[in-house]
Amino acid sequence: MAEFDAISKHLIQTYPEDFAGFALNRENVEVLEVIDTQQSTVSASHADSLIRVRVDGQEALVHNEFQTTDSTDPPMPHRMAGYVGRAIERHRLPVYSSVIYLRPDVGRRDPGRYLQSHPKHRVLVQYRVIRLRKLDGQRVLDAGHDGLIPFTPLMKPPEGMAARAWLLHCLHTAHRRPMAPPAKADFLAGMSLLSGLVFATETISDIILKEGIMDLMRESSFAQYLTRQGIEQCLRESILAVLEVRFGLPASNPYAERIANVDDAQRLKTLHRAAVHVSNLDAFGELLDEGPG
Repeated sequence: MAEFDAISKHLIQTYPEDFAGFALNRENVEVLEVIDTQQSTVSASHADSLIRVRVDGQEALVHNEFQTTDSTDPPMPHRMAGYVGRAIERHRLPVYSSVIYLRPDVGRRDPGRYLQSHPKHRVLVQYRVIRLRKLDGQRVLDAGHDGLIPFTPLMKPPEGMAARAWLLHCLHTAHRRPMAPPAKADFLAGMSLLSGLVFATETISDIILKEGIMDLMRESSFAQYLTRQGIEQCLRESILAVLEVRFGLPASNPYAERIANVDDAQRLKTLHRAAVHVSNLDAFGELLDEGPG
């Protein structure tokens, strides 16, 4: 989901040392570069994050893939084999890959490897499977790695601690971290949004309001990003609804997919007006061809 990808990638770019150490389960990892995965391959399918590191004097890539669902088409082992293969081809470095499952009920059947077992054409790609719900959340809080703290509500709470108390404890810990206000706004907003994967929205909102951090979070770039995303999604849905009512546009029509890929609010507003006023679907298609999307 776009919002969780945005949060995870922002945190990796801000705290790459924390994620590299987490993925490799060690402290002494030197981060050299966070690679822009949008530009790292001509393929439409790209990895969530690549961090170039130096470990024991040797350069390597740390690849983290975030998942909120089980990947079935293609299955996760096939996806990971593709990511690793493309990274090796392009960067010619060893690759240490991990899949980080954010929801508690996903990733249970991920074998952590792709295996092609033909005796003369054997291929094995192994990767680490990390299910956050299996991790000791208090231990991560105590370690104090800022990049990982927003994920702690998704982790296992201390024995006997109720879910709501755990979320409150995580938010308190995050709020106490020494940061400038803009960074703290993103930090708390990121944690709150990630918490929505396991907690009810009402529970999160109630805690945020009672703790008096809502005003700070409104300044977050995450909150602004999601507001824009929500407006754009409403516009897309409105355009498709108008075209369906006026011209019987089916969901399988190529126009529907192109509209779904438009990510500029002003252009979506223009297309919405066009959908209301054009005389036929071909005329709308001509307007759609005039610009991106």
